[in-house]
Amino acid sequence: LPVADVMDDLYSYVNPHNGKHSPMISKETLDIVVANKDRLNSAIIYDRDFSYNYFGFKTLERSYLLKINSKVAERPQHMLMRVSVGIHKDDIDAAIETYNLLSERWFTHASPTLFNAGTNRPQLSSCFLLCMKDDSIEGIYDTLKQCALISKSAGGIGLAVSCIRATGSYIAGTNGNSNGLVPMLRVYNNTARYVDQGGNKRPGAFAIYLEPWHLDIFEFLDLKKNTGKEEQRARDLFFALWIPDLFMKRVETNQDWSLMCPNECPGLDEVWGEEFEKLYESYEQQGRVRRVVKAQQLWYAIIESQTETGTPYMLYKDSCNRKSNQQNLGTIKCSNLCTEIVEYTSKDEV
Repeated sequence: LPVADVMDDLYSYVNPHNGKHSPMISKETLDIVVANKDRLNSAIIYDRDFSYNYFGFKTLERSYLLKINSKVAERPQHMLMRVSVGIHKDDIDAAIETYNLLSERWFTHASPTLFNAGTNRPQLSSCFLLCMKDDSIEGIYDTLKQCALISKSAGGIGLAVSCIRATGSYIAGTNGNSNGLVPMLRVYNNTARYVDQGGNKRPGAFAIYLEPWHLDIFEFLDLKKNTGKEEQRARDLFFALWIPDLFMKRVETNQDWSLMCPNECPGLDEVWGEEFEKLYESYEQQGRVRRVVKAQQLWYAIIESQTETGTPYMLYKDSCNRKSNQQNLGTIKCSNLCTEIVEYTSKDEV
């Protein structure tokens, strides 16, 4: 079928179960394709579909090519033209140039772009960095909703949780004590399973970042392990450490390492470098520490977890912040799922 006919079929789709018009592409995309159908049709070279190997084609078929009633409606070349028009809109020269670069395989776009370009929800970004809105029920569940909405649109997530109070910490509102990170992260784990990326295209992907001074660090390191009680595990999440230089110095010299609760020792996740070291050591001197271990004991627990599970990822807080051009905005608290994006995020800014 010519590309304009395919796009018309995708736009005209009616859900047979409820009779509602449920367009799979946007009206804007359809109008552009129809208005330029001769140029776009003649630009498509269908023989390029045969350059995919079997595995590549089956991957496209399973997740990327749009379907009508479970039947594939797009050929790979249609998908690439949809993506090109979705990006460039009515700049047809640029759309055709991009189509040729994609179909000749000079480069490809990220999965969310291939999934969503030209549709009614054109969310094209792969990676989102978040931090907890607040150490409260409202903050935790507002952040959870944010994660679910991002995952729905095929985004991967890096989430900083170092501000969440530790196990046993006092909760003023209820006169009770916190259950700590593990039960909270199990809720996030189940959300990642439920809200998969783009509706059963691939599993939700959340990377959870924690600083190694947090009291729950040892339990955190066990979360992805294959053995142990189910209620102490969150195996569908990915885990990462946001490590200050002070920890590595103490590992090298085999000194003590103090574990703290961010509710009792606030601000540690908001500072880095010398400022962090001063604040951390002042809390040690004030006796606000909840547990003292040998730095190398924690180091070996990290290595053991990496050996068994491949996580946690190791990123270095002071190096990331020292090299950042966003120091004027504040302290960077995490990276992303793939650890290559290091950007400022706050409770008001994704």
